[in-house]
Amino acid sequence: MSQKTVGVVLAGCGYLDGAEIHEATLTLLALDKAGINVRCMAPNVQQMHVVDHGASAPVEGEQRDVRTESARIARGPVEDMANVDVNELDGLVFPGGFGAAKNLSTFAVDGPDCTVHPEVERLIKETYTAKKPLGFICIAPAIGAKVLGEHGISLTIGTDEGTGQAIESLGAKHIPTPVDEIVVDTEHRVVSTPAYMLGPSIAPVARGIDKLVDQVVSWL
Repeated sequence: MSQKTVGVVLAGCGYLDGAEIHEATLTLLALDKAGINVRCMAPNVQQMHVVDHGASAPVEGEQRDVRTESARIARGPVEDMANVDVNELDGLVFPGGFGAAKNLSTFAVDGPDCTVHPEVERLIKETYTAKKPLGFICIAPAIGAKVLGEHGISLTIGTDEGTGQAIESLGAKHIPTPVDEIVVDTEHRVVSTPAYMLGPSIAPVARGIDKLVDQVVSWL
């Protein structure tokens, strides 16, 4: 059987303004351990803003590119999502971090009224239509709910009631879940885990992400 390929969508580098580095790295590690070929990708856009992660404060007057910053995690070039053909993928996984809610979508600002970057929306819809698995980590399930909520998919972001209600307002079903567990929607081939929506440390986050990747791989 030929090697399977899973796309990992990155949103920059750093949890306050990009992809959550632990979540992204744990995802890449789990996929590599499973013998999966990984293609890292990101939209070719500017970040919403740049945050000093030491001070936890925005940096005035600085701009960074989402795809360029994502290469820090990927250890090499990151594909522009506009050039990605779903027929070349067997599944798609979204690590979290505020970048998912700031750069891949506007959920951090607009909540349920958010927009999703057109290429992110396109690839999610095409993956879903092709009945290929989708994995959403941390806050990324909010993107899944925005794009696929009309199908009644089940998701989790952990136990935050406000975010859970926002997800349900989009048509998705939110299931409160501990950090090291997953919600599996077998009908729609969607799996999610809370990760650093709950934390508090890397070990329980890793257990949840390992389970998520195992589920994605089982569907390939």
